[in-house]
Amino acid sequence: MLGDWKREENHLFEDDNDRQRFLAALGERVEQYEIRLYLFVLMSNHVHLVLETPKGNCGRFMHALSTAYTVYFNLRHDRHGHLLDGRYKAKLVEGDEYLLKLTRYVHLNPVYVKGSKKLPIKERIRILRSYPWSSYRSYIGLAKPLDFVECGPVLAEMPGKRKEWARNYRKYVESGLAENDEEFQEALKSSPYCIGGENFTAWVGEKIDQLRKMRKQPEDVSFRKISTRVTSETVLEELSRVFSVPVESFRERRRDSVLRGVGAKYLCRYAGLTQREAAKILKVGSGAAISHQLRKLEGMLADDRRLRHLTREFEKRIELRREPPTR
Repeated sequence: MLGDWKREENHLFEDDNDRQRFLAALGERVEQYEIRLYLFVLMSNHVHLVLETPKGNCGRFMHALSTAYTVYFNLRHDRHGHLLDGRYKAKLVEGDEYLLKLTRYVHLNPVYVKGSKKLPIKERIRILRSYPWSSYRSYIGLAKPLDFVECGPVLAEMPGKRKEWARNYRKYVESGLAENDEEFQEALKSSPYCIGGENFTAWVGEKIDQLRKMRKQPEDVSFRKISTRVTSETVLEELSRVFSVPVESFRERRRDSVLRGVGAKYLCRYAGLTQREAAKILKVGSGAAISHQLRKLEGMLADDRRLRHLTREFEKRIELRREPPTR
């Protein structure tokens, strides 16, 4: 979260031109820092982003985004100084179940404000579906997705055929207006560092404590240090087992083959490689070619149920290689 939702007088946006400029800056920084942005919601005094940082560069990304927008905002509105009080607030999320619940929570933000909170559910649904400064309309098929927002991975968690995903996601999110997910609300409050189950929360807390002891200042602790990476060899070997093909298959150029894209995705995510580094290992021409492979993969994942099953199976197995200790 960027901004301070507790201080209503601290507006980040004076009008829609400001919001458009923020989204432009967001899109530029997403591309520059190779961020995977799954969804966003702009509120008057804060912004919610749900994202993944394959390069472990969340801090640099958020600093660049906030600096670029603050410079613009100060020049346009003839003001000086900081626009954002304090640092951004970031939390690690444990697995797809908590991620999906988080997307619902974030997308419902526009109807949790004082003016909407006590309205009848039908009216709140109308406001939610018409709110223009959120990725929700793209998710449910009412607006074209922005180029820098990846809706596919979250929608792929929905049951049914691909053409039914938008409708099913809409039902899933809007059901949250009538039902209070107390377990998820508790998970949101239980830790300032993460959202997940008890074991995951305890593990993250232990890692934070260890890092604090190693550093002079508490604010020097970085989420990047928490993630446990595996080697590129381990990633490819596990992929080889799950997909039942030789490791070399992920380096071969074959028409309509998805293996290079799969290899690139998980080398970046779990081995912490850049797209350029992944390109070298997979014998692909460049980082730009890897980016093309990743876009191609997202389309195939949306259409191919078996491919989604294999990638989820791989994720479960590779997570065991870096799973936090059970308490």
